Amino acid sequence: MVLYFLPGCTFTKVGITLSSPNFFLSQILVGLSHIIPFFLLQDGCPKRNKTTPLELVYPLATNGELFPWTQLRLPQSVHPLSYELTLTPDLDNMTFAGIAVINMSVLHNTNRIVLHGLNLNISNATFKIGDGPASNVTVLQYKANQQIAVKFTEYLKVGQYCVLTLTYSANLSSTYDGFYSSSYTDKSGTKHILAATQFEPLSARKAFPCFDEPAFKATFLIKINRKQNYTTLSNIGLFQDEFERTSVNMSTYLVAFVVANFSPISKNVSGTLVSVYSVPEKKEHTEYALEAASKLLEFYNTFFDIDYPLKKLDLVAIPDFLAGAMENWGLITFRETTLLVGKDSSPLEKQVVASVVAHELAHQWFGNLVTMRWWNDLWLNEGFATYMQYLSLQEVFPELQAENLFLSVRFRVMDKDALISSHPVSTAVVTPEQVEEMFDSVSYEKGASILLMLNAYLPGEQQFRKGIIQYLKQFSGSNTETNNLWDSLTQVCMCGHSYINQIFYPMGIYNVSEMMSSWTSLKGFPLVSVSRKGDEVTLTQEHFLLTPANASLIVFSLWEIPVTYKHFSFVISGTFKVPESVKWLKLNYQNTGYYIVDYGDDGWTALINALSTNVSILTFEDRASLIHNMFALSRQGRVSFRRVLSLLNYTYKETETAPVTEALLQLNNIYRLLEKRQEFDLMSCMKTYILDHFGALMDNQTWGEEENLSKQELRSALLSMACSLEKENCTQSANDMFKQYAFLPAAYPPLPYLSRILNEGLKGDVIQTQELPLIINTVSRGFAGYLFAWDFVQVNWDRLIEKFLVGSFAIQSIIKSVTSPFSTQAHLDQVKAFFSSLQERGSQMRSVQEALETIRLNQLWMERNLSTLRELLTKIQSQPQKEEPGVSH
Repeated sequence: MVLYFLPGCTFTKVGITLSSPNFFLSQILVGLSHIIPFFLLQDGCPKRNKTTPLELVYPLATNGELFPWTQLRLPQSVHPLSYELTLTPDLDNMTFAGIAVINMSVLHNTNRIVLHGLNLNISNATFKIGDGPASNVTVLQYKANQQIAVKFTEYLKVGQYCVLTLTYSANLSSTYDGFYSSSYTDKSGTKHILAATQFEPLSARKAFPCFDEPAFKATFLIKINRKQNYTTLSNIGLFQDEFERTSVNMSTYLVAFVVANFSPISKNVSGTLVSVYSVPEKKEHTEYALEAASKLLEFYNTFFDIDYPLKKLDLVAIPDFLAGAMENWGLITFRETTLLVGKDSSPLEKQVVASVVAHELAHQWFGNLVTMRWWNDLWLNEGFATYMQYLSLQEVFPELQAENLFLSVRFRVMDKDALISSHPVSTAVVTPEQVEEMFDSVSYEKGASILLMLNAYLPGEQQFRKGIIQYLKQFSGSNTETNNLWDSLTQVCMCGHSYINQIFYPMGIYNVSEMMSSWTSLKGFPLVSVSRKGDEVTLTQEHFLLTPANASLIVFSLWEIPVTYKHFSFVISGTFKVPESVKWLKLNYQNTGYYIVDYGDDGWTALINALSTNVSILTFEDRASLIHNMFALSRQGRVSFRRVLSLLNYTYKETETAPVTEALLQLNNIYRLLEKRQEFDLMSCMKTYILDHFGALMDNQTWGEEENLSKQELRSALLSMACSLEKENCTQSANDMFKQYAFLPAAYPPLPYLSRILNEGLKGDVIQTQELPLIINTVSRGFAGYLFAWDFVQVNWDRLIEKFLVGSFAIQSIIKSVTSPFSTQAHLDQVKAFFSSLQERGSQMRSVQEALETIRLNQLWMERNLSTLRELLTKIQSQPQKEEPGVSH
């Protein structure tokens, strides 16, 4: 028996009419259409009549007429060719008026045109076919799906060209998407109003009527009317505020315009005018970004063997901007903190700017020139841009030492991807909330991680590069899916490689499609278990999950894993041999693979003994990965915490950034959970343990300038931990330094109150609302503030989702920040009850499931390890510490 529940339908005299998006029903009907022929699949709700048992009825538009479409995805019958947009913003009244002229071609016979429009007041609409006369038409609106439509009495025919002209008005958005208003106050106290755009993923429809899906590429001609004291910017060059028609087809989410009073500095790079814009008083902070953008543009032109296709490239620092940056073609927008740095800024601040610029410039090829067909393959944009960000920095700015940062983000995405609530890199999405949720570390960092793994495995240094060049050239100006990428790489790697070692790859060829498909279609990653008998090593794999799961939730399909051992790589095939004289084995050389390794008792003992004898026997990446893997295995319950501490014994001798920061992060996570549970005795023992292992290194840190970026990262991690543990002299030195640089208005108390900071962040007058997710995260870390932050989010949830869209990265960040400190059943019940009560206001978000799972894992870890932790740390605290040669404790 099949039961159909139709919560989005309203029963009427003529049948059942859809009153809200009924995605689940339409998916069921489409999915069963091949076995249930009596459904007339016209994308609505079912209704009986005399000739068929069931037919479908369309929903009601705002004027009461039937709207001719119910799916969230647009029909493919009409395709836009070009847009001519005329916009008149009124920054005094926070409104704008617009005229959109959309030229289209008809691909299939149809009697309707359906496109997107949200919160637009359409006052007039005309339509014409070819060179025929224009006639007035009625525009229907269906707000639930953010769509508008025009119906025709006669069918449009394949091959016809037509023009739809829409006159409309709207309010400038008060949030951070669409065409939104912003402001900043200069040093003199004068307030300046500006307007900017953020359209990715689904907000171009808030600025102009459009086919707002990535596959509907078109050209754009943009005209902006503005007052004399403002300037305007858009994707292509400026001529009296009428911008040239884009010379390239692009998706609507890449359109951008800014109305402000900004100052530029510029430089010509290989025929492209590169400019960096900022508010006038911060112009002196734009030079580094211009230098970075110029060098990176030249690098990408060469690396991709395709020149940047536009005449200009603007990088614009927006004073109030939620995203880190946005890759709009030819007009990249940034937060000020990700674009502007002073001449005396630290290497870490320059690394942030160079990283973001590198990411957004990579998008001009991956995302703009070649675009994913739909948001399920967002990783083709973001995973590639993230990978190229680190690859380009290592080539162009080696002094920024991006390898440490890339290693760290790979560890963090694995922590997320080990949850049942994770998702495949390429996964089905339909609703706006699902699309928003794709912007997470799986699409970005996991996507980058599997590309690193592939590049490290392919033969020769240039195979990966040749494959992506072929991909970019073959699909230039088009839309793609994941298989298109793998096919391009396979074609390159299968040509001219007779030297391939068939022992390491049984098929004798590098079939990238076959090897990589599992890494994008399956969620999570494998655990490789190592067992050794004599000279024979046996490898087995399974799905690594932190949460004990029933069989229905475990991935049983196998990954094709390119295992690396020292400088050799091979696809895992069960067994291989090593000389018996080899005492220890470390797989996943330099942590280029996206998997975790368990060496078994004997294997771990051999590695621990080797490290205690000679730290440098392994690379710093390998030492950091051992620490990460060991903590992950302990969190899963596969190894004891006693074994974790045994591995960490070697850290008395550790001085490299990556292993130290990974160890401190993992220990700090446990310390903060103990703090929230008010296990003060255990906190004291943990403090002693951390200071015994890292105190000497902490004492060696200085508070002056440090030019070496890796050393600066190391110092930051050590001193942050030292101050949080209230190590003598650390907190005093930090407070003294803060007083030298901090400026607090007289209206503020010496130490701003937590509740006031949170509320001011929400209001946005004194503290910009773009900083609120960061503020909540910071407040949540401390014992004094974590309950404060959780209460604040509950009380202000509706205001938060007005500022930040449901499912957005900001909302994901807020949820994680306020729930990750919890580890008790009482808090689990409270979090579950709150989010369950939200219903359509956020209850179904993946980040909610992730939060609940994380709390359960915290709770489970404490139940498993609290007594062991107490026993071990108490014993360690009571024993006199032995001095290591040359190291003072």
